[in-house]
Amino acid sequence: MSTFRLEGLGVALVTPFKKDKSVDYDTLGRLVDFHISEQADFLVVLGTTGETPTLTSDEKATIRRYVRDRAAGRIPLVLGLGGNNTMEVARQLTVMDLDGYSAILSVVPFYNKPSQEGIYMHYALIAQSSPLPVILYNVPGRTGVNMTADTTLRLANDFRNIIGVKEASGDFVQIEEIIKNKPAHFEVISGDDGITYPLMTLGAKGVISVIGNAFPKEFGKMVRLCLDGDFQSALPIHFHFTELFKLLFVDGNPAGVKCTLNALGMIENELRLPLVPTRISTHDKILAILEKLRAL
Repeated sequence: MSTFRLEGLGVALVTPFKKDKSVDYDTLGRLVDFHISEQADFLVVLGTTGETPTLTSDEKATIRRYVRDRAAGRIPLVLGLGGNNTMEVARQLTVMDLDGYSAILSVVPFYNKPSQEGIYMHYALIAQSSPLPVILYNVPGRTGVNMTADTTLRLANDFRNIIGVKEASGDFVQIEEIIKNKPAHFEVISGDDGITYPLMTLGAKGVISVIGNAFPKEFGKMVRLCLDGDFQSALPIHFHFTELFKLLFVDGNPAGVKCTLNALGMIENELRLPLVPTRISTHDKILAILEKLRAL
């Protein structure tokens, strides 16, 4: 079993595309190198920010292997592997080559809107099937159903290989209850850049970040300061990014962060339908904020 520790800045890696919409593997490789050099703590491959619903099975397999080979053990890798067909997710876990990965991140089943018992049974089968530690991912704004604190804590207590939750419910009362009552082996991390700072003051251990794609060094510094208990020094960094937090999601994710990365000269501003680039008004606002950040 991997000894991966869920802590610090995890970057939810984008999937860069060329102008013809094919995967840009050369740029993907440069992004991996960039995050390693900027001291991100781990990378999340094939998560929501990676536009996985628009990737083919072959592309996902190629990206999984490509990032593993490019990282070459220099940084822990977490693989996004979830779905709303429990038996298929469990099957993939038993046959997929997971070499080079430290954990999986698995989202609450979407669209089906299962009961809390259904969510529990879904993750129970995943935990029993997975050769790697499992990170739960609660994002009701996307899945249509919230995993309650009771369900999260039940899973955390029943399965030692469920090591944490990426919480993106935005419900501070719920998240605080999980942090307060969790077992020692289980950690809570933020699934929303904008509330990472306040969640870490409550005891969350980090974030799986979108903004980290563009600013891993700066945002990672805030996270590490919080881990050290220096919230006073971390707060100004949080405030520096407040406007950008909102703009990155106003036209959907990852449109905002791809616009930002393009403005920084790192990728083409290409997404796959049904996702489209940010509106011109959003684009211009992002550029204006980047100018401010450059002046800091």
